[in-house]
Amino acid sequence: MTVNEATEVHCVRELAAKDFKSGAHPIWCPGCGDYGVLAALERALARHGRPPHEVTLVSGIGCSSRLPAYTNCYGFHGVHGRALALAAGLKLARPDLEVIAVGGDGDGYSIGGNHFIHACRRNVDMLYIVMDNRVYGMTKGQPSPTTEPDWDSEIAPGGIGLRPFNPLSIAIAAGANFVARGFSSDTEDLASMIVEGMGWPGFAFVEVLSPCITYRPEQSDWKGRARPRARTIEGDRAAAIGAVLANDDFSMGVLFRGDRAAIPAPQSPTATLAEIEQQFAIGV
Repeated sequence: MTVNEATEVHCVRELAAKDFKSGAHPIWCPGCGDYGVLAALERALARHGRPPHEVTLVSGIGCSSRLPAYTNCYGFHGVHGRALALAAGLKLARPDLEVIAVGGDGDGYSIGGNHFIHACRRNVDMLYIVMDNRVYGMTKGQPSPTTEPDWDSEIAPGGIGLRPFNPLSIAIAAGANFVARGFSSDTEDLASMIVEGMGWPGFAFVEVLSPCITYRPEQSDWKGRARPRARTIEGDRAAAIGAVLANDDFSMGVLFRGDRAAIPAPQSPTATLAEIEQQFAIGV
């Protein structure tokens, strides 16, 4: 089916999750939480209503960063930690597109940590989904920035002893306009968060607890620990940060909605290319 034919189809019927499937078979480990995130994202995109050719997924490196290949959208598989830089540049160049960055805790909070903070600060109108399993899964189980300090493993006997990175409180403090936490097994609620994040102006961040039962089999109990959040904090960043720091990381739902103005879409150029080139011409 060509892009024009697909557009005609989408004009006469509602979109469905299957419209966003690429046909490529995911190669994640059996039981990986990323399967649930993919299902929730496909469902969310169908509800959002924009056809696949108007959506771009940008990723970095890691298990979860394979996700763009499994959707029928435009995709860019970038380098380690640089998904947000690529996605923000794309959104500013093409504000007409729905731009979504996806990745994992290692990619987004370690080598990509600086980009994460400044993406929240700049408040570009885009969505960032991070699948957090508190371990480097693709490279065989090293501790990540969100790993508990006492998690014992072959590569870090007795644990690393470092305080975990807290992405939710950092996102709120840095200026993100929408912050939520979901669980990969609860695809219905997660899809709703993703839809709301895409519709909220500014930088939207959705952290997803996505168990890695290959290297962290104890995470199989996360489903029983996840619970709905009592309320969403509107506008008050200090209160939202305090609430995030006070809970035990298993409170799910929209945690914060802000009212910062998003970076405006760039205006269409008023000069022709020839006129722009003339401005840089060197006299002879």
